[in-house]
Amino acid sequence: MKDHLPNHPTQLYLIRHGEVEERYHKVFGGSRIDMGLSSLGLKHGEAVAKWLAETPLDAIYASPMLRVQQTLAPLAKQRDMQPIIIQDLREVDFGDWTGHLWEGVQEHFGVSAFDWLEIIETKGIPNGESAAELEARVRPALLKILQENPHRRVAVFCHGGIIRVILAMMLSQPLRNMAHFNIEYGSISVVEVQPEKKHAIEIELLNFCPPVG
Repeated sequence: MKDHLPNHPTQLYLIRHGEVEERYHKVFGGSRIDMGLSSLGLKHGEAVAKWLAETPLDAIYASPMLRVQQTLAPLAKQRDMQPIIIQDLREVDFGDWTGHLWEGVQEHFGVSAFDWLEIIETKGIPNGESAAELEARVRPALLKILQENPHRRVAVFCHGGIIRVILAMMLSQPLRNMAHFNIEYGSISVVEVQPEKKHAIEIELLNFCPPVG
């Protein structure tokens, strides 16, 4: 990944959407179910905007999915900024797992849903995206964001799966290793690109959840 990075520093604020509607809790929704936020999820969006109120931001990029759009709305309104929608930042396609509860995946498919990162990197989810397919669609989106924002701070509102894909690519790690990183609803992770350094990628903040008022 380092070989393809632009030769300038950029700060990425990777923000996961807020909590989803209760009927979708512990359900694999992915890119096929365009669910909205719960009342707590809406508060997550407000908490993100409040916490970032004094942080200069030059652009907002986002997944097109409803739960993401609802999360970023308070920040976009606060800044009077129009988010740039990137279709390829949508959540992972979980194929035949879509609509199943985490516990139901074991029953129907004979595997543990908690191993999903390893599964998509190896045998794959039936009719779902593989790790290679995910990287192929997310990499151009990430490079577009970096190349368009030299020496800038950028908010990227998306999904837990996509944040893990971005971190895996930037850290040159297998996607399965991202299972060590928890990415909560409404969390902020900050990654700094510093090409002049041997380790061009530095994680400044990981999975920070601003307090909900």
